[in-house]
Amino acid sequence: MTRPSLVLLPGLLNTRRVFEHQAGALQDIAEVAIPELWHHETIADMAEAVLATAPPTFALGGFSMGGYVAFELLRRAPERIERLALIDTQAAPDSPETRTRRQAFIEQTKLGRFHGVHPTLLPQIIHPSRLKDSAVVQPILEMAQEIGGDGFVREQRAILGRPDSRPLLVEIDVPTVVMVGRQDLATPLPRAQEMAADIANAQLVVLEECGHVSPLERPAEVTAGLRRWMRQ
Repeated sequence: MTRPSLVLLPGLLNTRRVFEHQAGALQDIAEVAIPELWHHETIADMAEAVLATAPPTFALGGFSMGGYVAFELLRRAPERIERLALIDTQAAPDSPETRTRRQAFIEQTKLGRFHGVHPTLLPQIIHPSRLKDSAVVQPILEMAQEIGGDGFVREQRAILGRPDSRPLLVEIDVPTVVMVGRQDLATPLPRAQEMAADIANAQLVVLEECGHVSPLERPAEVTAGLRRWMRQ
């Protein structure tokens, strides 16, 4: 019997390595593909690149920025998406403060001040208990260095240009799981609750003692949640 296809979309400053645990652990039930998005200029370009390489129909999971791309895929080709996982992401646009912060990051990077994810930023993206956990911290730092300043600017501009996806939520009719770290500061729990409430066939999974980067912080729990969802 052929295994269903599962496409997992990484977040800002993430390579496919962010889903390393999930890809390995789900091989028995799915053909897992992880497109890297940081080569593209807009969310629309990212979505078109995914559609060009994905099978005719597939399960779709998006982490953080990958969730923004997942919404674009739903706008462009809903008939190809069999089920949906939204992981530490949001349908709402950025607040004015967040937009200003993104613009500042872009300007600093253009001045040659990109140093990857600075350790002082880690408390904003991972749970305090994981700040000295090399299995979480090292991949975050190394993925950012691999993507570099140009990739970072492309991704930030793409995120700034994304549409509001909240009107789309009521149209989603495939089995959906919404996962979020309880202590996620970047895309907080209320945003996940809003998405789960507006999607007809959605389950909310809250990961305890977990910040924004749940695939690395809580790999086994994220994998288990995806396994249940794939078997729904």
